[in-house]
Amino acid sequence: MSKINAVCVYCGSSPGSDPAFAQAAKALGKALAQNGVRLVYGGGSVGMMGTLARAVLENGGQVTGIIPEFLTGKERPKPLTDDMIVTRDMHERKRKMFEHADAFVALPGGIGTLEELVEQLTWAQIGQHRKPVLLANINGFWEPFRTLVDHMDKLGFIYSGLNRDLLMADTVEDILPKLREAARHVGEADTEMAVPAEKM
Repeated sequence: MSKINAVCVYCGSSPGSDPAFAQAAKALGKALAQNGVRLVYGGGSVGMMGTLARAVLENGGQVTGIIPEFLTGKERPKPLTDDMIVTRDMHERKRKMFEHADAFVALPGGIGTLEELVEQLTWAQIGQHRKPVLLANINGFWEPFRTLVDHMDKLGFIYSGLNRDLLMADTVEDILPKLREAARHVGEADTEMAVPAEKM
């Protein structure tokens, strides 16, 4: 993959208790816009998601929001995107997010953020893709997760030879350079999800 044109960012629909988290979302949104990288995200206008999307748009960037129909009332998506995709369910949402992005970033968030991150790491580990996946380790947020992954590895639950490398960035400024460096080693064939043939 020669260039990153769009990044999918997973983050909370809450701002969290540490102001540094929302500040990081705002800074990342600005960086994406200034570098001509489209934001792909969960479509909400509240919490970290809202802060991120607003920052992209305020700095002249482009935003694709992808949200399941049942969340459109709760997360009020329409004001903060120039491209909204409404899906039938969460499964279709995650598939669409994968298809529209060249890389993935996990900012601080809750259970939903963790679930989306782990699914991408799982798909990478079993060879479904090699798109870069990065943890934005703002104020050490993802350290417990990294410790857990190391623990699972030491106990033999993460198979050797599979793609389990975790990209980590402690500052927003490091995110795009690390993604771009990782993307240099990804072939075009490794950016598409394998789709099983339909049964006759």
